[in-house]
Amino acid sequence: MLRRVSRMEMAGAVISGATLQTELATRDALEGRRKGLRAFLPFAGPAIMASVAYMDPGNFATNIQAGSTYGYQLLWVVLIANVVAMLFQAMSAKLGIVTGRNLAQLCREQLPRPIVIGMWLASEVAAIATDIAEFIGGALGLSLLFHISLMYGLSITGIVTFALLRLDKSGFRPLELVIAALVGVIGLSYLCELVIAQPDWGTALFHTVVPQLRDRSAIVLAVGIVGATIMPHSLYLHSGLTQGRTPARNDRERRGLLRFSNQEVVIALGFAGAVNLAMVMTAASAFGKSTPGIADLGVAYHTLVPALGVGAAGIFLIALVASGISSSVVGTMAGQVIMQGFVGFSVPVSVRRLITMVPAFFIALTCNTMSAMVLSQVVLSFVLPLPMVALVVLSSRKSLMGDFVMGKWMAVAAVIATVLIVMLNVVLIRQIFP
Repeated sequence: MLRRVSRMEMAGAVISGATLQTELATRDALEGRRKGLRAFLPFAGPAIMASVAYMDPGNFATNIQAGSTYGYQLLWVVLIANVVAMLFQAMSAKLGIVTGRNLAQLCREQLPRPIVIGMWLASEVAAIATDIAEFIGGALGLSLLFHISLMYGLSITGIVTFALLRLDKSGFRPLELVIAALVGVIGLSYLCELVIAQPDWGTALFHTVVPQLRDRSAIVLAVGIVGATIMPHSLYLHSGLTQGRTPARNDRERRGLLRFSNQEVVIALGFAGAVNLAMVMTAASAFGKSTPGIADLGVAYHTLVPALGVGAAGIFLIALVASGISSSVVGTMAGQVIMQGFVGFSVPVSVRRLITMVPAFFIALTCNTMSAMVLSQVVLSFVLPLPMVALVVLSSRKSLMGDFVMGKWMAVAAVIATVLIVMLNVVLIRQIFP
């Protein structure tokens, strides 16, 4: 018994050492003692964590429906959404690095109280909508992969999520490494799917750059893709993830942190964008002609077996499980940041997890899970303008950002992106309530 405890303690020391080693390496890089890739790697983590939100099961649902229904025609929506995501994730990270506070905290400090309360409530709704897709997706993947009931899948997903969240007690690095590994599994899975599916690359390239919306349903799906790609909770989370790492002691170090942060955003979200494009292309190739209009992940799995083989179907489930578990962990962390920032206090992570997990359990066992997953992404798209507007307003305040205030052209791009998303939502409302 004594020997077993000793090993556990040694393991804890190694894990804590990973975080300490990363902090020392980032300090060396800021002071010029590390160059090239060795300088960049210690800073990798926050954008990778945030990128999970762009590859969650909600993306699987909307991308498969888009590819199976409209072929390659909505690839341009995925591309534009990902570019906008890069812009706003970079803005979120910059806000955290420059001010030392996260977006939710700054909203509470800088904005009128009624607006803050409204944003907090909307963010909690978004957190629940997010967890519906994440939790159900992971559970469904486990259910199909191991031939167990959905209830068992839900329970296992919840237990694994709780276990992974405990890694955060040993510092930021262990959890970042686990999430990075799960992200790698998702990416490798869809690389394999593309090789097996053999999509029409010429048609895919054409529709990636040429906009087209065929009908009303395409508009609804486009809004769902935007809601699934640019996630409200990830905008809050990214600014919070910068707080627990190496603090900047002067403007020179802030510029160094921003440079590494921007590089990571481009790499991590570029990777996530490629995965989303691969999802649509695989669905278009596998389902577009033989079984169009698939919106159910279970149906997608069973259809993949005769279409691309058992191997492709199994790889799809592995990616879905990795996506569901990693996004559930990151979603819970985002919920903590949102609650602590907006209302000034935090709750135990187990309570925070239950707040969003219980509704997901109820919906999974009583409703059409796939319809709920797609609609959850539409809900997220409606909530999305709130943190986007807050980011633009706060990043433009000289009194808050000092010499790091947002430039004119970046502000124009951010405002245009926000207006376009609001306009998409208005069009959606008119389609639903003519």
